[in-house]
Amino acid sequence: MHVLTLIADRQVTPLTGALVGRVREAIGGSAAIDVLSPGEAVDLTVQAAPDLAAVRAALDGAAVDAIAQPAEGRRKRLLIADMDSTIITGESLDELADFAGLKERIAAITARAMNGELDFKAALRERVAMLKGLPVAALEQTWRRVCVTPGATALVATMRAHGAVTALVSGGFTFFTGRVAALVGFELHRSNVLLDDGAVLTGAVAEPILDRHAKVATLRELAARDGLGLEAALAVGDGANDLDMLREAGLGVAFHAKPIVAAAARARVDHADLRALLFAQGYRVREFVGG
Repeated sequence: MHVLTLIADRQVTPLTGALVGRVREAIGGSAAIDVLSPGEAVDLTVQAAPDLAAVRAALDGAAVDAIAQPAEGRRKRLLIADMDSTIITGESLDELADFAGLKERIAAITARAMNGELDFKAALRERVAMLKGLPVAALEQTWRRVCVTPGATALVATMRAHGAVTALVSGGFTFFTGRVAALVGFELHRSNVLLDDGAVLTGAVAEPILDRHAKVATLRELAARDGLGLEAALAVGDGANDLDMLREAGLGVAFHAKPIVAAAARARVDHADLRALLFAQGYRVREFVGG
């Protein structure tokens, strides 16, 4: 059996019975319908994997995400999440660069690196070098700008309440991942160390740099530690450095992702918030924990 989960952006397009019915007809007309959240999320259960092209045609541009997967093993026991533009809404390095008057220049490099156009390690070193001499106080000022993505707290709290391990794994910096992990509720975090001399940034990052290979290595390590197969893992991210972990996890979700990532991922969320990842696992809204 396979499940097609439809999740609407509640602020844009309520999930109506007519819209669900149109998708149901597009995948054969016999799918069982299970409402996970009225007007927001439903499961359609079918015998064979649904044709996602037909589903998207039936949605006809509506702000609704569609995730198809086998019904067995939907609830995951391990969450590996990217931080920037995933668990938080912006790019922490770009915001830090704003205090050096370099946001536009550094953000352009970030965008190219996240779309797979530049080597991640080289791009990170280049951007950090541009911040040499920036007072460390700018880190705290940047932290005040951080906004958690809607649904992130519920995602982590609900999965933890059902026994899952949750890890924040980022190409960003420990100053931010430690605070985001504590705020959102992740059990552990891994990222890069931004170097300073106690007063200003040195323009360097500690080696080795946590890149796409380290992200997927963390996925494998945590799964093996807890005796889990990779099919029991959920990975979510938006950039090219997330692609390897998205491909290896049982459910890898490109979240409001860069074009190269959205095109390559097996599952994607383009419209809804991070609550979508709970609906994709079959959680009903009444089972959600946290905000």
